[in-house]
Amino acid sequence: MNIAVLFGGISPERNVSIKGGKAVVSALESLGHSVKPVDVALGKDCLVDINQIEIPNRAPTKEELEQFPLSNYIKAINSSVFDDVDLAFIVLHGINGEDGKIQSLLELRGIKYTGSGIKASALAMDKAASKMIFNASGILTPPWIVATKNEIDNFEFLEELRSEIGARLVFKPNDQGSSIGVNIVDTGNLDDLNDALKDTLNYTDMVLIEPFIEGREITVGIIGGESLPVIEIIPGEGFYDYNHKYSKGASSYICPADLREDIEEFTRGVAETAFSELGCSGFARADFRLNDEGQPFMMELNTIPGFTETSLVPMAAKELDIDFPELCQKIIDLALEK
Repeated sequence: MNIAVLFGGISPERNVSIKGGKAVVSALESLGHSVKPVDVALGKDCLVDINQIEIPNRAPTKEELEQFPLSNYIKAINSSVFDDVDLAFIVLHGINGEDGKIQSLLELRGIKYTGSGIKASALAMDKAASKMIFNASGILTPPWIVATKNEIDNFEFLEELRSEIGARLVFKPNDQGSSIGVNIVDTGNLDDLNDALKDTLNYTDMVLIEPFIEGREITVGIIGGESLPVIEIIPGEGFYDYNHKYSKGASSYICPADLREDIEEFTRGVAETAFSELGCSGFARADFRLNDEGQPFMMELNTIPGFTETSLVPMAAKELDIDFPELCQKIIDLALEK
């Protein structure tokens, strides 16, 4: 089968995406597929030698991303590179990849692709919108408030925010992943809250603010609507930020997580419900905080989670004796069934 692996792209998760693209290209070649490595950020010159790309162990700067016009996505998908492609395997994370844009272009070109469709991708990427669906579906998620640049230096708003949802708060971009732009404020100090808001707005136009949930961090992979074993994430220190996610040895993982059977079953069921209610397909990963009472709080659902051989979804699949190439093939098969 002729498969284009789409990676790179134009988002702060570009470098993470390239790592995933390299892993998927290698896995698909080992399965005997004819593979085209495609960096959609490069326009009509999108076909690349992925093995020649050096990947910094950091997020790209704003200046680095600005060298790629978004119109390059259209030029890439419309190029002759895709003339004989049977399927696109998407390993693009964050905005301009996980939010429905690339899915729209592929559908217009008539090319099947892995993962969720346009609507589910857009909903899951919009944290506030997905949390509204979680609430309507009876899925417990932390309360939240959204803010824009209009709330900068608005101390009346910040005081009300602190009063309504607590002094220990998490500020996160409404449309980013990999913990990019996330700030946690422990002090409750209004100046600290204002600084966190300003910093997070460097990565987004809308900030989602929610209380910090004390407890354990767990995650559940989903393949074809069925959950995988639960993984517990233990960062070396602080919280599970970009460095802890992508630096070797910065975090440890327990798979399967050491949970009571009823809590594990319930959490996996919640993940499957969230996947279904958002209209997802293919694969995804649901992230939770588990408080001291054993209550899981749904944080978000990622429709294109990190995807190297050591990423969380492949790690959980390995517990079921599904190796990385076999997992890639399962995702391909699910895409062809759509």
